[in-house]
Amino acid sequence: MVMLLVTLLTLAVGSFINVVVYRLPRHIAQAATLTSLLTPSSCCIHCERALRWYDMIPVLSWILLRGRCRDCHSPIGCRYPATEIATLLLSLLLIVLLPADSRLIAALLLAWALLALSLIDMTHLLLPDAITLPLLWLGLLLHSADVLPGTLHDAVTGAAAGYGVMRFTGWCYQLLRNQSGVGQGDAKLLAALGAWLGLTSLPVLLIMASGSALIFVTFVRLWRFQQPGRLIPFGPWLSLAGISLFIHSII
Repeated sequence: MVMLLVTLLTLAVGSFINVVVYRLPRHIAQAATLTSLLTPSSCCIHCERALRWYDMIPVLSWILLRGRCRDCHSPIGCRYPATEIATLLLSLLLIVLLPADSRLIAALLLAWALLALSLIDMTHLLLPDAITLPLLWLGLLLHSADVLPGTLHDAVTGAAAGYGVMRFTGWCYQLLRNQSGVGQGDAKLLAALGAWLGLTSLPVLLIMASGSALIFVTFVRLWRFQQPGRLIPFGPWLSLAGISLFIHSII
């Protein structure tokens, strides 16, 4: 019974992540308020008809509708159920690996936020302040409450160093190549991860993220899976390294 409730809850979180990934970048572009994330109700992106409640059941509705809108029969991307399933699997992994205490709740919040950021960055090359900055402050607050391993001093210096290192790297890249190579969102995300992991974890995090990104870029260019000249988002690799190190610090 408990696992059923956990499954339903995490699938619902995955459904909300879909809403955030779809709406937040558009609201930023339109300078809309964050309260509009919740309104209007969800609708088909093709015919714009409001979805019934039974068409918004995570994963199940997509399967029953065979991946198409009930009204206009336009295809519904598999990204939506994939995100919900990814949220479920990631949450179950954390539940299995980590002790059932406040650190598990913190790990779930971090993982969900990083998943949303990764999906937005992969689609829009954007890491919104609406997620990165609250994540930074939450990391500092959890350290001040002794929920996370390490000291508050280590968290503050980690946040400052993370932001400073990424901004300096971006400045150097722009100076040498005369083009932007590191976004401000990457700097804020690394600052947030520095607040969660502390200063001493930053070198390992950067090595893991840079190494993973380099392998991915080499693979993409070798097999020509992506258009030449298209930028590769760094946020997903920072997120992957960050959640891995966070899990390791608690186990």
